[in-house]
Amino acid sequence: MPLTMPAHLKLLRSGCAVFAAVAAVALVCPAAGAAPPGEPASAAKHPATVEAAQVVAHPGALADFHGTPASPGVREVANWAFHTRDNHGRAVVILDKKEATVYAFTPDGLLLASAPALLGMAVGDGTVPGVGDKPLAQVPEDERTTPAGRFVAEPGVDDTGVDVVWIDYDSAVAMHRVITTFPEQHRPERLASPDPKVRRISYGCINLPIPFYEQVISPTVRGTGAIVYVLPETKPPREVFGSWDVTDPNARPPALPRHSGASDAGAPRPPQQLREPQALRTSVSASGL
Repeated sequence: MPLTMPAHLKLLRSGCAVFAAVAAVALVCPAAGAAPPGEPASAAKHPATVEAAQVVAHPGALADFHGTPASPGVREVANWAFHTRDNHGRAVVILDKKEATVYAFTPDGLLLASAPALLGMAVGDGTVPGVGDKPLAQVPEDERTTPAGRFVAEPGVDDTGVDVVWIDYDSAVAMHRVITTFPEQHRPERLASPDPKVRRISYGCINLPIPFYEQVISPTVRGTGAIVYVLPETKPPREVFGSWDVTDPNARPPALPRHSGASDAGAPRPPQQLREPQALRTSVSASGL
């Protein structure tokens, strides 16, 4: 997958350029002097007839992709999250399951980077109750889904002491470095494939290129916190998030309640077993950029 970034930006070694050993990562450096986000928008229910201007009392800026390609669903949710301040002043991470790609934004809406990802093998947006407690050998392929939804990212560790970013702690779903626990699955090679369908192989966790995880996702979550939006693949995003196209002056909020608007991760979680064990724990040093 080729590296993509605006022509007017230079690659920097000090964290503004990320090169994955197993897959290329698209990176955009944020502009300086961006205004801090304001207060979060209300989480009250809004009927479809309410004007968008009334719903968003103090709208924020739109997401800045710096020319990076993204699907309409990603753009809608990113623009909506920052315009309505649904991110509550935190960074935003969006997973496009259909394209098996992750996008990371600053709290001000500037795209930090995008990277390919490995996702759950099965197509689906829910989680089978109790799947996180099953031994791997007892999880059938049709239960290996990556759940869609809005999640408050939680930094933590798995039961072996390896750091992860929890997405759905109760279901044992996390973002972590790409693993090599199952050599026959050829995960690093799949991560490098330009075909999103090839990147559907995990038990539900989100496997990421090591530099992208270590230099973008992990420090962002630990530094400013993050809201993670996992886009659905069986329904429109607005049916999950209550989002709408805020760039369309004629668009209206959908006729369904928004989520509760939770923004705090709460107390640190105890170590927990992932849906899949991690084997690759080595870091990529700055000299390898």
